[in-house]
Amino acid sequence: MTSPADRYARFRAEQQQEQSSAELTAFTDRYPFELDDFQLDGGRALERGSSVLVAAPTGAGKTVVGEFAVHLALSRGHKVFYTAPIKALSNQKFGELVEWLGAERVGLLTGDTSIRPDADVVVMTTEVLRNMLYAESDLLQGLGFVVMDEVHYLADRLRGPVWEEVIIHLDRSVQLVSLSATVSNAEEFGAWLQEVRGSTEIIVSETRPVPLWQHVVVGDELLDLFVDADGEAVVSQGPGARSDRQVNPQIERITSFSLPVDERSGGPRGKGYRGRRGTSGRHRPRGSGQHRPPHKRKGRGGGGHPGDDARRNDHREGPRGGAHAGGGPGGAQRPMRRPEVVELLDDAALLPAIMFIFSRAGCEGAVQQCARARLRLTDDAERREIRTVLDDELAGIDVEDEEVLGITAFRRAVMDGYAAHHAGMLPLLKTVVEHLFARGLIKVVFATETLALGINMPARSVVLEKLVKFNGVEHADLTPGEFTQLTGRAGRRGIDTEGHAVVVGGPRFDPPAVASLASKRTYPLRSAFRPTPNMAVNLLDRFDLARARETLETSFAQFQADRSVVGLARRAREIEDTVASYRDAVTCDRGDLLEYAEIQEQVAEREKTLARARAAADRDRTRTVLGDLRRGEVIALPGGKRRGYAVVLDVDRAVLGGPQVDLLDTEGRRRSLRPGDVPSPPAVIDTLRLPRQDSLGSGKVRKDTATALRQRLAGQDDDARQEVRRRAGRTPSIAATDEQLLALRERMDAHPCSDCPDLESHLRWVGRWRKSRAELEGVHRRIRGR
Repeated sequence: MTSPADRYARFRAEQQQEQSSAELTAFTDRYPFELDDFQLDGGRALERGSSVLVAAPTGAGKTVVGEFAVHLALSRGHKVFYTAPIKALSNQKFGELVEWLGAERVGLLTGDTSIRPDADVVVMTTEVLRNMLYAESDLLQGLGFVVMDEVHYLADRLRGPVWEEVIIHLDRSVQLVSLSATVSNAEEFGAWLQEVRGSTEIIVSETRPVPLWQHVVVGDELLDLFVDADGEAVVSQGPGARSDRQVNPQIERITSFSLPVDERSGGPRGKGYRGRRGTSGRHRPRGSGQHRPPHKRKGRGGGGHPGDDARRNDHREGPRGGAHAGGGPGGAQRPMRRPEVVELLDDAALLPAIMFIFSRAGCEGAVQQCARARLRLTDDAERREIRTVLDDELAGIDVEDEEVLGITAFRRAVMDGYAAHHAGMLPLLKTVVEHLFARGLIKVVFATETLALGINMPARSVVLEKLVKFNGVEHADLTPGEFTQLTGRAGRRGIDTEGHAVVVGGPRFDPPAVASLASKRTYPLRSAFRPTPNMAVNLLDRFDLARARETLETSFAQFQADRSVVGLARRAREIEDTVASYRDAVTCDRGDLLEYAEIQEQVAEREKTLARARAAADRDRTRTVLGDLRRGEVIALPGGKRRGYAVVLDVDRAVLGGPQVDLLDTEGRRRSLRPGDVPSPPAVIDTLRLPRQDSLGSGKVRKDTATALRQRLAGQDDDARQEVRRRAGRTPSIAATDEQLLALRERMDAHPCSDCPDLESHLRWVGRWRKSRAELEGVHRRIRGR
C-alpha cells in the first residue's frame, strides 16, 4: 500500500505532465506547419526537465527547439539566454525574438552593444556569457535555460574552448539546449554533457528536409557531380537521395585527358559543338548530366525569378567572350571568372546564390569584377524597388560621406543585383544586403564563411570556388564539417523545393575527392579545448588550485583523451549496450551487409592511394621540367600567381627542394620559380637572345629585355595557349585503369546489397556499429593499461 506522500508525488507529476503537454501544444500552434518528430522530442525532453543535444542537418529547423526553450522559460517565470557564435547571428536572432515577443522582453549583449541586459530573454555571443560566468554577474540570477546555437563550434581551434567553459561553469540547475550540426559522435558528445550537466537527452535527425543536388563547373560546363547508371542526375542528400550513384563520367573524361581540347574525340570542340550559346554541347536536358538555360528548362527550386525573361542577357557584355568562350573544358584550362560563373548559374536558373570566398578582399574583388564585366541581374522593376530600400535605409548618411564610405560603389552593385557580405563591412550595409537578399532582390552574395553560421539568408544555390582556406595557421583543405556547413545553406526549408551546391573546378580539380567530400554527411566533433594564460587567470581568480584543476579535467578534450578508470568502466558498459543495439540494426534482407561495407571501405582506401600517387607524379613532372629549362628559353606559365609569360635567366639545380628558376616577365620584373609555385609544368614556346648576366642588374637592361620579350610573343598567344594546354595537362587519372580498383568496384556493384533501396540508411548503422565497437576495444585497452 502506497503512502500519502507517494500518492501526492504521483499527483504532482501527473499535474506537471498535463501542464507541460499544454505548453508544447500552445507553442506549436504558432507555426503554420506540423513540427517534425525530432523537434517534438526536443520539446518533450525540455518539459521533463532534461537538457537536450539536438543534432540535425543545416536548415532542418533545430532552432525551433531553442525557441521552445524560450517559450518554456517565460511560461515558468525564468530567464533564458540565447547564445550565438558571431555578432551577425546574434543581431539577427535578436530581431526575430523582438518581432515575436516584443522589444520590452528581449535584450542583446554582444560586447560592443548592450540593449536591455536585464530582460527576460537576452541574446548574446558565447564569449559574453563566459565572461558573465567568471564575473559571477547578477544577471545570472533567475536563469533557467541557456540555448547554445551552433554548439559544434567548440571544435574551432581559436574560439572553441569558450563553449566548453560555458558548459562546464553553468549552474547544473540551468537546462542547456545544445543545437549542433549532424556529427558522427553525437553519442560521445552527449555522454560528456550528461557527465557535466546531468540529465541530457540526445536527439539526432539525419534527414535533410530539402533535397540537395551537387554540381561542378569544369571549364565552361555546369555538370552534375552524381549520376546513376543511366547517366541521369541524382540527389545527393535529402528526400530522393539514392545510394546507387557514381561520379559523372563526363567530369572524369574532361579532367583526365591531357590532349588539347581540339584533338579530343567527342570533346566539346568536336563534332556538333557550337560554342557556349550553341544548341548542343553544354546546354542539354538533364539526364546527360549537363544543364541548358531556363528558356529550355524550368529552373530547379521553384522556377526562375520575377522578370528573368525581361532582363536575361539584355545588359551584359564582356565576360563570356575572349579566350574562354568556346574553349571547352580541360584539365589545364583556367577556372571560370566569377562573373562567368554567375552568368552560368543564371542561365541554369540557379539564382539566388551565395558564393563563398574565404577572404574579405576576395569578396570585394568579386564585386569589382562583376562591375567591370557590366553584369546586371535585375530588371527595371527590381531596380526601382532596390532604390527605394536603399534610400530609406541609407537616409541618415550624408551624400558627401557616401563616396568615402564606399557607399556609391555599393549602391551601383546592389542595383545590379550583387553584393559582398563580410565582417569588415559597415553593419548597416550588411543589414541592407541581408534584407534585400531575403526579398530576392539581390541575386548573388559574395560572402566569407561566417555567413554559414546560421544567418537566415535563403539561397537556392551555394558556390564554392575553392576547397582550400586559411585556418589561421596554414592553407588547408576544407573538412567535411566545413563543406557540409557551407553547402547546407542551399535550399532553405519552406522557401525552396531544392537546393544546389556548386564547386568550381580549378587546375588541380580532383572529382573523386570532391565526390568523397560531398558524400560525407556527418563528421566527428573534436574538442579544441586547451588551457590558456587567460583561462588560468580566470580559474585561479574564482577557484582554488584543486578546483581549477578539476575544472580542466572535466573538459570535453579530457573526456575524449583520458577518462578515469571508473568513468571508463561505466562508459564500457554503455558502449556494450550500444554495440548490441546497433548490431541488431546491421541487417539487410538482400545479403551480407557487413561484407558489402567491407568492400566499400576497400574501394575508398584504394582511391586514396591512387590519388596520392597521382599527386606525387604531378610534383615529379614539374620538378623535372623546371630542371631541364635553359637560359634564354621563353616559357608560358599555366596558372597561379605567376600566370603569363617569362624568359629564363638562370636555373639553380642545387637548391634544396627542387630547381629554382630565375625569370624575367613581360613587365621587366625578376621573379623566382620553384616546383610548388605552379599547378603544372610550364611550356617552352620560344627562345630569346639575352644580354650578359651581370648587366641584368640595370633597370634599363631589364626594361629593354622585357620589350624584346613582348615583341617576340606578339602574334603567338594562340599557339602558346595550345602549347600550355598540351604540355601543362595533368597526369591522366590512374583510377580509370587501375585493375584492383576496377575489380573492387565490380564486386561492389555485383553485391546483392547494392540494389537495396535502404542501403544508405543500413550503411549508417554499420558505421555506428563499427565506431562503437572500435571505441569499446579502445576503452578496454586503456583500462588494461592503467
